[in-house]
Amino acid sequence: MKKLEQVKNIPTLVKDASLVEKRRRQIVEAAMKLFVQKGFHPTTTREIARMAGFSIGTLYEYIGSKEDVLYLVCEAIHSEMETKLRQALDEGSTGRETLVNAISNYFQVCDRMQDSILLIYQESSSLDRDALRYVLASDERVTSTFANILLQGLKDGTLHLEKNNVKLIAHNIIVLGHMWTFRRWFLRRAFGLEEYIRIQTSFLLSELTGKG
Repeated sequence: MKKLEQVKNIPTLVKDASLVEKRRRQIVEAAMKLFVQKGFHPTTTREIARMAGFSIGTLYEYIGSKEDVLYLVCEAIHSEMETKLRQALDEGSTGRETLVNAISNYFQVCDRMQDSILLIYQESSSLDRDALRYVLASDERVTSTFANILLQGLKDGTLHLEKNNVKLIAHNIIVLGHMWTFRRWFLRRAFGLEEYIRIQTSFLLSELTGKG
């Protein structure tokens, strides 16, 4: 079975890679605002083009359909998460320290992009099967980063857990980040983000080290 590339190829009529990246970033920023305000289905590509600052013709030089835009939005969210997690990997010297940094960075991204994360859950079913596979693969890369950090801590002795439980704990961390988004109607009234990070990190460390 052929290995899935990390990012789905979206056809473009433009050959300048840096220009494609710039324009698609503008498209994603515009689409995120509109999808959150109106929803994916009611939003038109013409509205996305107008919000991005160029014509509908120009928009279609960089994407083939509105579903392509939704995929690019999903990929932008996962890319931001992966970037912040790589930063944590560079900053931590032990598995425990790296885990603490990674949880903080990841939860901050979840807070900053909470509307977009909700959008993924609500609208990802609108993607075709191929695009959805790429989105799920991106989500799995984020989860696997946490799994690798846990394995690092298991190896260097700063975290204590059963190896068979690594994937489950990694998924638990992902869900705790998303919970800040899904349960924000309550959590944001009861806790600040820093307090939420501190409590959840302490809870996880008490299970993984025997102390918070």
